[in-house]
Amino acid sequence: MNAKELEKKVKNKNKAENAEKTAETTEETAEEVKEEAAEEEAAAEEKTEDKPEEKPEESKKDKKDKKDTEIAELNDRILRQMAEFDNYRKRTEKEKALMFDMGAKNIVEKILPVIDNFERGFDMLSEEEKAKPFAAGMEKVYKQMMTGLAEAGLKEIKALNCEFNPDIHNAVMHVEDENAGENVIVEVFQKGYFYKDTVVRHSMVKVAN
Repeated sequence: MNAKELEKKVKNKNKAENAEKTAETTEETAEEVKEEAAEEEAAAEEKTEDKPEEKPEESKKDKKDKKDTEIAELNDRILRQMAEFDNYRKRTEKEKALMFDMGAKNIVEKILPVIDNFERGFDMLSEEEKAKPFAAGMEKVYKQMMTGLAEAGLKEIKALNCEFNPDIHNAVMHVEDENAGENVIVEVFQKGYFYKDTVVRHSMVKVAN
């Protein structure tokens, strides 16, 4: 065997050894890749097992509870606003009624002197004069006016032969009278009137004993 053939044989042997080593390295690398893949898969499975499963029913329940709470709050707010509006309406109606009564009372106070003049005029007429058409007509007008005022809430305060009451009577004279009872009104100088439950004018009276 010459030198060239020997050199060629040595090269072929080296190539074979290198190929064999490369194959072994490739196999080792493949095994390592497989092992790494297996480890990653096992780790992923462990994470999946450790992670708690989501319960869709609980999530829906939480959302439902939140909506119920919001609805309850809205209902409470609406009920409060309705109660406030109802109180405001009642208060406004009461104020309107008070304002109306105050206005009506002022008008009645201005009409009372007219009523006094009518009554004084009738007291000065004789029976013959009262029978005349003019006097009879004026008396009808007076009665019509008093009927309308009574329907509106005007009422005369009873005084004659009644016990004196300082809340509704105004005593301007005192007299001793054996025929009258104690603290009894024996004469009325000016009639007093109620407007509904309020005293518009006290009766001006004479009290006995």
